Amino acid sequence: MKRLCVVVAVLAATTWTSAQTPAPDAQALVAFWQKVRTVPNVIYERANGWEGKLDVYAIRGQTPSPVVIFIHGGGWVQGTKEGSALSALPFIAMGYSVVNVEYRLANVSLAPAAIEDCRCALKWVIAHGKELPYNLDVSRIVVAGASAGGHLALTTGMLPASAGFDRTCYTVAEPKVSAIVNFFGITDLPDMLEGPNKKPFPESWPYTTQWIGNQPNRMEVAKAASPLTYVRAGVPPTISIHGDADPLVPYAHSVRLQEALQKAGVAHELVTIPGGGHGTFKPEEWQSAFVAIEKFLAAQVSAAKTSSSASKQ
Repeated sequence: MKRLCVVVAVLAATTWTSAQTPAPDAQALVAFWQKVRTVPNVIYERANGWEGKLDVYAIRGQTPSPVVIFIHGGGWVQGTKEGSALSALPFIAMGYSVVNVEYRLANVSLAPAAIEDCRCALKWVIAHGKELPYNLDVSRIVVAGASAGGHLALTTGMLPASAGFDRTCYTVAEPKVSAIVNFFGITDLPDMLEGPNKKPFPESWPYTTQWIGNQPNRMEVAKAASPLTYVRAGVPPTISIHGDADPLVPYAHSVRLQEALQKAGVAHELVTIPGGGHGTFKPEEWQSAFVAIEKFLAAQVSAAKTSSSASKQ
């Protein structure tokens, strides 16, 4: 718990310039990073002349570690894996290695390319995670992301192969995910595209419109790209973190997701940040959110591991 407190303090210090943010323990951070092996810019996919790359932050040790696949945000139109590297810290403090993924943005390929890329990244982890120097426990995979990355974490973990997004990285076996961590992700794209939460430019940032583009079947693409479309019994346990005053992604999206998961009988939790904006939370609010995440994953990922082991006997 102390190590988690230190790394969340670092994450908070890089996000807010507040005199009230406590200074992190430098010695603890040095010792922390000495336990991690970084393997940058591993190519997991090639498409449209573009190379998809990921960074692996692997916990050193003889025992394979569970892994979090982290997906950055930016409305599917901006952002980099490097810009979200510090988001790996709290998960590493929990004992997870982290795979930090980049994907095709809208200026390279419109929707649903980003979904296809993240599914390919998941399949790369399953195929190569056991290898050295990664040493990942691919029976315990968590997918996490923020904003557009939260949306992609949900689709990566929930999509069935029958949805048609796996043609680029086809495998016979369905990829398995133990849990999903959704930080204020979009769950209903038609709502953002043509629904009540559509707002005209330049009043707001029309990121959904930019990602979907003017494809003739844009509403079909939007529905097929929406996590709410795929909520059903058997999808991974999901925890969401969302501020109820988020100006970019409606808080109602996380509420509706929880209601759908409840109806489907899927383990779920919603951590609401009262008055919280789009990830603009106070350090203590981030701290409590990650404590909830750690507790949720400890229950759900361990359960997935036990279930997986029992099925092999």
